[in-house]
Amino acid sequence: MTGIFMISGVVLIFTTFLCLYRVVVGPGASNRLLAVNVIGTKTIVLLVIIGFIYERPVFLDIALAYAMINFIATLAMAKYYEQGCIC
Repeated sequence: MTGIFMISGVVLIFTTFLCLYRVVVGPGASNRLLAVNVIGTKTIVLLVIIGFIYERPVFLDIALAYAMINFIATLAMAKYYEQGCIC
């Protein structure tokens, strides 16, 4: 069973590098922002998978905290791109 989670973790890491390419080369600011958000979401899923593999429920708490930070940062960056300041 953990073999499936190991393979899915490797696939997530590979697709994270594809999103990182979109962050660097992206055609616009909105595409780059979306790619950074997707990387954050993939990191959250990867933390949950690691917590399941090593049987550590603490990783779930870390993933929840990271999800909240990722959401707030995405909203702040979207507001900055739209208005030019975070006011």
